[in-house]
Amino acid sequence: EATAAAEAVTLAKRSVKSKSDTLLVASDCHPQTIEVIRTRCDPLGLNVLVGPVPALLAEHDCFAVVAQYPATTGLVHDMAPFVEQTHAKNAAFIVCADLLALTLLKPPGEFGADIAVGNTQRFGVPMGAGGPHAAYLACRDAFKRQMPGRLVGASIDAHGNPGYRLALQT
Repeated sequence: EATAAAEAVTLAKRSVKSKSDTLLVASDCHPQTIEVIRTRCDPLGLNVLVGPVPALLAEHDCFAVVAQYPATTGLVHDMAPFVEQTHAKNAAFIVCADLLALTLLKPPGEFGADIAVGNTQRFGVPMGAGGPHAAYLACRDAFKRQMPGRLVGASIDAHGNPGYRLALQT
């Protein structure tokens, strides 16, 4: 999840029009996520500010906000006001969301998040010596072209058979 969050940050930086080099990170994100984001942002010259999202948004311009849903403490915030404030700054809103919790909670896309990331280990992916394990990264269509990696498209070949090919590669 932490690496997916760091990838989401660089995806947001490439995708938004903001000239800011500041990233705002909720202090109730998982500590390992905050540290991996800092590690990724430092050599890129991106400033990472950690604190309560409402206070950070009131005081700073940014290119993106990262929040945990639910928080590392288990608290479930109403993300819609944070998303609205973030979008007012022409910035992206990134949610680190627990997939199992999303079976009961409002999905990030429904409250306006631009990018969602999280861990998939809970769905039966065995831990190899404590990790690593798979994560997911999803985004709005407007950000899709900047996604890291490869997008595979499905089609039908000349003989009517299903076929797959690389549709986009970054």
